[in-house]
Amino acid sequence: MAKVISIHHYELKSGISPEIFELAIKNARQRSLFNLPGLSRFHFLKGIRGYRQGKYAGIWIYESVDEWMKLWGPPDHPNPKQAYPDSWKIWEDEILSPLLEGDPDKIVFTSYEEI
Repeated sequence: MAKVISIHHYELKSGISPEIFELAIKNARQRSLFNLPGLSRFHFLKGIRGYRQGKYAGIWIYESVDEWMKLWGPPDHPNPKQAYPDSWKIWEDEILSPLLEGDPDKIVFTSYEEI
């Protein structure tokens, strides 16, 4: 079964320090907001070299394309935000929204199917 790996790029609002963002991630982990069906692993990263040096990303690894689609819908017809898991809505609306430029649901991301 092919896994799905999504890479999310986070752009912090002006005035939001790395420490604040990293504390928010720690808080979300403690609240178990990332216990999503089909999500097998996740990682938060801070760029140390290259184009995104000093910027943040998240890597989300799902067990299979089928599990990913159950959660988010098919690529050509994604689920509306109302259908997201409650914990993901908290992650986006309560945790990320005050910290990121723009709507967390419209961040730059790419989902990849493992080959």
